[in-house]
Amino acid sequence: MPRLAVYALIVCVLSVAAAVVSFVEGSWLGIVWVLLAGLSSNMAWYYVKRGRARKSVTG
Repeated sequence: MPRLAVYALIVCVLSVAAAVVSFVEGSWLGIVWVLLAGLSSNMAWYYVKRGRARKSVTG
């Protein structure tokens, strides 16, 4: 798994945890964390697919 995909996955997990904490405390700021989780999960999928495509072309 490419390094950038791992970093994006870590950001996704942390932002989901922050969203849960934010919603439990009754803050609407959790919506921002949910959006960040969606963005970072899409980035993780992109980097995984790009890594697989490069691996299949080169080897």
